[in-house]
Amino acid sequence: MKRILFAAALAASPAQALAQAPAAPPKPVCTTPEHRQFDFWVGRWTVVQTGKDQVVAESLIESLYNGCGIRENWMPKNGQTGGSLNIWLPDEKAWKQTWIDSGGTRADFSGGWTGKAMVLTGKWGGPLVRMTYTPNPDGSVRQAGEQSTDGGKTWTPSFDFTYRKGG
Repeated sequence: MKRILFAAALAASPAQALAQAPAAPPKPVCTTPEHRQFDFWVGRWTVVQTGKDQVVAESLIESLYNGCGIRENWMPKNGQTGGSLNIWLPDEKAWKQTWIDSGGTRADFSGGWTGKAMVLTGKWGGPLVRMTYTPNPDGSVRQAGEQSTDGGKTWTPSFDFTYRKGG
């Protein structure tokens, strides 16, 4: 009888030990300064055309997945909603953005922090598009878009938005 109880206690001990052991917290992986370069864009925003007061959109920019990603939720007044998912990829030393919208459009951008602004470039339909996100001293963010039809030799302004806190 003692042998049976001892054998049962040995059999249960490893499982009990695992059940009682506290779970180790996940190791932080997205903590480098590069992972924080786009944090200035995080917030709830009212979006206007730069230099004007007419609201063209609301936008919710969220930090997700323990700071490993930034998601944009674009809600324009014209109803053509969309959004992007942004991530710093250390192996590529680049920021990547994938945009999708309610019209079925998908566009991929890459780039990085210049020291003053986040600049992302990619194909959007036919033309090459370059977007520059600049944090302003008043806490707003300017997103200026340019397009090129000659592979980036020349650029033409295509949109210019200012994101204002609150929305």
